[in-house]
Amino acid sequence: MLIGLLVLLLVLGGLLVLADRVAAGAAERAIAEQAGRETAKRQISSTTPDVSIGGFPFLTQVLDGRYESITINVRDAQGPVQDRTVRLPRLEITARDVTASLSTLRSGQGDVRAASVDGTGVIAYDSVAQFISQPGVKLAERDGKLGVSLPVDLLGQQFTVNGIGVLTVDDQGRVSLKFEDLNAEGVPNVPLARSLLTGYAKRISIRVPLPELPYDLRVREVRVLPEGLEVSATAKDVPLNAA
Repeated sequence: MLIGLLVLLLVLGGLLVLADRVAAGAAERAIAEQAGRETAKRQISSTTPDVSIGGFPFLTQVLDGRYESITINVRDAQGPVQDRTVRLPRLEITARDVTASLSTLRSGQGDVRAASVDGTGVIAYDSVAQFISQPGVKLAERDGKLGVSLPVDLLGQQFTVNGIGVLTVDDQGRVSLKFEDLNAEGVPNVPLARSLLTGYAKRISIRVPLPELPYDLRVREVRVLPEGLEVSATAKDVPLNAA
């Protein structure tokens, strides 16, 4: 009798877990569709977003109308900036403390809102380099810093110039890249050569091109990674179904 009861409880528990996962999967697909509309609204194209809802069990979150977290992964994204295409090989968005009533989920009408949204995206170096008005520019990570190399003509000779960039983020979330010290092996240490190198440094300093990010995310930090520039962005009190 006891064994039969335990078996029944295990079966019921398994069915509840299955129902929970089925419901979570349906919700994740719906959110993926909405996320696709949100990125399309920003003219960002990508593969279908991959969505996961944090917290278990899912059904108790549905009844409560509050969700711990929703993570949206977007791969191979690209968006327009100044009539050019900027590639974002990776874009991860996490919405936390999300509220959505059961009636909203049923009808698709109503407010789905996150207390905060954090985003992390990687911008390919070739996408950044195309905005630098100097042929042959190459950007790459060097010991955790952003290195640059480019061929230049100095005093009638060809040299390969190298340098390290400085990245800053202003209050509006705009990322700037500035080069202050360029050098090249074999360049004469004379004022004219140093002046020419300073001119090149100013010429290749730019505002880093960023497409309009989903959910009004504003960049707060930028890091140098081997695969590109990683930008971290945040937003507060964000409607997730406004697209």
